[in-house]
Amino acid sequence: MTLKINDKAPLFKGIGYDGNEIKLSDYLGKSNVVLYFYPKDNSPGCTKEACRFRDEFDEFNKLNAIIIGVNRASVESHRRFKEKRNLPFNIISDADGEIYKSYEVKSGLISERVTYVIDRNGVIREVYNSQLNYMKHPEIARTALEKIEQEETN
Repeated sequence: MTLKINDKAPLFKGIGYDGNEIKLSDYLGKSNVVLYFYPKDNSPGCTKEACRFRDEFDEFNKLNAIIIGVNRASVESHRRFKEKRNLPFNIISDADGEIYKSYEVKSGLISERVTYVIDRNGVIREVYNSQLNYMKHPEIARTALEKIEQEETN
């Protein structure tokens, strides 16, 4: 079974770059969530993708969305990546792969690059899976959030 648009997003919890627990349930009813899985801290494509999310961070805020990156690397690796690239969003260490499993994202030698847009009700509103088009992930997420906002104002 593959997660798809209009499915209920699996609840998750993980440890952020600062050692604090991050849970989807903390945002339900309050914010939309952009949950993006990426293969490796500091790799060229992942760095460009993260920096694009960073550069558009204010636009995501205006759309009432928080951004959470997910990767299998350690909390320390994420802390260094976040600090080096001045990333204003959190990154979860999913060392045991539980979040990857619950979101059906393949991880291994090279993990999949997948972005989920989850609305404040916990419903998946967009799924974008593309290993090579890493720069489109923020664009696709923003477009989905704009659609959510438009639906809410009508």
